[in-house]
Amino acid sequence: MKPICCGDRQDAELLLAASGTGLTIDDVNPVWLRTPAAPIVGSHAEEVNIDIEYILAAFHALKNRVEHVIVEGVGGWLVPIRSDYFGSDLAVDMKLPVLVVAQNRLGCLNHTALTVRSVAEHKLHCLGVALIAAPGTSDIAAATNADILKRILNVPLLDGLGENLIQLPADWRFMIRSA
Repeated sequence: MKPICCGDRQDAELLLAASGTGLTIDDVNPVWLRTPAAPIVGSHAEEVNIDIEYILAAFHALKNRVEHVIVEGVGGWLVPIRSDYFGSDLAVDMKLPVLVVAQNRLGCLNHTALTVRSVAEHKLHCLGVALIAAPGTSDIAAATNADILKRILNVPLLDGLGENLIQLPADWRFMIRSA
């Protein structure tokens, strides 16, 4: 599920394609803002109220129809959806375990540590960190981030995620089953 898409709907279309049959794009993505910006910006630009109860109802309806629901974030852990509601609040309301996805580049250590701490402060379970290689990055930060994250965080560091992935690595499958 991609509760809110901003800009194109490509992420939701890929999730729909991976989900099997019987679902519609609106089941997978109940709120689509055409403005390619944070949800709060898109909703103001398009003069749309983002109805959190509608999103939560769509999530629960989807949970009742399928065996597993994996929810993709809406632009970052603390991205504002409304002035009083953030991506983190949506995760809390959905009672989701969280997988932090971070670009392996300069700034990754700070961004990832802050996010993992914030997940814990929101009393949600952090499943781990997926470190994604930034295209064309081969500097010292990218070369050392994984080792440093393993030392400073108390969550698993998961690798093996890429664009041409056909099957989830075994440790990812285990993590999803145990969530």
